[in-house]
Amino acid sequence: MRSNGTRRGKGAATRLQAAAIGVMAAAMAACSSVDCPVQNTVYTVYGLYKPDGERDTLSDTLTIATTRRDGTDSVLLNRSVNTTQFDLPISYTDAEDTLFFTISDTLMNTTIDTVYVTKENYPHFESVDCNISFFHYITAVRHTGHAIDSIAVNKQHVDYDASTEHFHLYLKARH
Repeated sequence: MRSNGTRRGKGAATRLQAAAIGVMAAAMAACSSVDCPVQNTVYTVYGLYKPDGERDTLSDTLTIATTRRDGTDSVLLNRSVNTTQFDLPISYTDAEDTLFFTISDTLMNTTIDTVYVTKENYPHFESVDCNISFFHYITAVRHTGHAIDSIAVNKQHVDYDASTEHFHLYLKARH
């Protein structure tokens, strides 16, 4: 009889361990099911247009750089050719981004324009388990006018949605 009592005790302990493992597995699955965005980088989308409003393709080489807070340059778009549209990251918390657009033709004639994008930044939380993201509201854009004729803000709100152009960039007529 004594051995039966021992077996029952072990059986109850085994069932209790199995239940505890099941509860822990369910808790771990619940913690890992948070839907944090895989791609949480916020980009602005620029579309190129001719002064008459038609879509434009820049056959010249386009390079876009910015200056980091530590004063070093960072290339955001490197030597793009036949460009009609491009995406650029936007700073998380700076009130204004400064972009340097360098356009070089096949004869190595180079034109540089500076674009200033002023914006309001606000934090976006998906969950306490996810990293914080920053969304933005574009308040103004200004530029030098060497190769760029004008820039129009098409969509002021910048978030994960990169399917809409935020800026329409109108280039001056080229020869």
